[in-house]
Amino acid sequence: MIAATKTKIEPGRLLIDGQWVEGSKKFDTINPATGEVLTQVVEASASDVDHAVAAARRAFEDRSGAWRKMSASERGRLIWKLADLVEKNLEELAELETLDNGKPIFESRYVDMPMVIDVLRYYAGWATKIHGETVNTFETAFTYTLREPVGVVGLIIPWNFPLLLASWKLGPALACGCTIVMKPAEQTPLTTLRFGELAMEAGVPAGVLNIVTGGPETGKAIVGHPGIDKIAFTGSTAVGKEIMRGAADTLKRVTLELGGKSPNIVFADSDIDNAVKGAINGIFYGKGEVCNAGSRLFVESKVQDEFVEKLVARAKKLQPADPLDPKTRLGAIVSQEQMQTVLGYIEAGKKEGAKLITGGNRVSVDGGKGFFLEPTIFGGVGNEMKIAQEEIFGPVLATLTFDDIDQVVDLANRNQYGLAAAVWTRDVKKAHTVSRQLRAGTVWINTYGLMDAALPFGGYKSSGFGRELGMHAIEHYTELKTVWLNLA
Repeated sequence: MIAATKTKIEPGRLLIDGQWVEGSKKFDTINPATGEVLTQVVEASASDVDHAVAAARRAFEDRSGAWRKMSASERGRLIWKLADLVEKNLEELAELETLDNGKPIFESRYVDMPMVIDVLRYYAGWATKIHGETVNTFETAFTYTLREPVGVVGLIIPWNFPLLLASWKLGPALACGCTIVMKPAEQTPLTTLRFGELAMEAGVPAGVLNIVTGGPETGKAIVGHPGIDKIAFTGSTAVGKEIMRGAADTLKRVTLELGGKSPNIVFADSDIDNAVKGAINGIFYGKGEVCNAGSRLFVESKVQDEFVEKLVARAKKLQPADPLDPKTRLGAIVSQEQMQTVLGYIEAGKKEGAKLITGGNRVSVDGGKGFFLEPTIFGGVGNEMKIAQEEIFGPVLATLTFDDIDQVVDLANRNQYGLAAAVWTRDVKKAHTVSRQLRAGTVWINTYGLMDAALPFGGYKSSGFGRELGMHAIEHYTELKTVWLNLA
């Protein structure tokens, strides 16, 4: 039975210039576990976006205002206070995330929210460490550089890790002194809106953080707005290309964290049982709705039968269930639309001749109307098949075989994406050799999916450009200025 929730869910409004604003047009946000409406949320118009950008611009440019007068150390304390408030309200935020996204409460409570807190505290520390350099040039000159905030930034957040991926952008943007217009995904706006309330409670000055909810048209209004200096986007490669085109007329900065089809490579000399666990986690964590999911599993042919047998046995134990149940490890697909997309890929795999080893079906949980799918594994997959080349974004694994290092490196790199990869082997030399040859922004060795606020994350090729997390994210939210002083 789908558990009832104690969390009170209010209708969603826009946060503009420190005020909650109603709108004439609204949309439903759905609970994926039940198919029922959680609440209604305002759909921001182009005019609403104008007002939000104007508020952010005033907050950024007003030298007498609270934000510009705030020292770096004060900004750091403010971001730390935000982290404290997230921690204080962790249970509520975790439940909202699960209700809106369908992910297991275990993930929301013990992975997503703790990392939100960690990311905010990490960038709170960075606020006082953003600095320029003095450079020796001529004897008659004093020359130095400054790092200054880029200005008003537009943050467009996806639906798979709503508050977590928002924090990846909010943290460095606030630490650098930027002001923000943020749009959460229309499928999952609730934790972002609650975060807006916490930001006001923390004392974030009016206009520094503005939240506009809505769909693609709201996003287009942000991307094309001449008052926004930078866009940070996480989402599909197709939409990322649209954003680049839309940002071209105003020459705004763009950073993109896009799709993936990450190769997970298992050599015969690996710890097989550990690699099986890693493969399961790599594709079925987050219901497979993870940009760096290990959705292409390459198994060395000499251990293929043993590996796949163990893999399928574990997958069959992983059944969809109520996301609010602490024991659940596979929740509901985020929407009916996404569920149909995943089912379409499963049919494509069958038609192309891949062998459906397990799963492949929609599941009824408690006889309800939720969007649940079985964990699905295909064998006999060719690297050129649709299910091996395109991002499915669901709990579907394509397994392939290889015979040697050169072959698997070639197969792994023969894909438009380059977000992440993994290598499983006891041979340290082999592990590092293969890692260097893989065209991916992150490579895990004998593990999968680990993240830390201090380590950069981003992709090669069609997986986007720019990096989030770590010190390198600071570069994307600052301008570098050179200053010359004539001493002659």
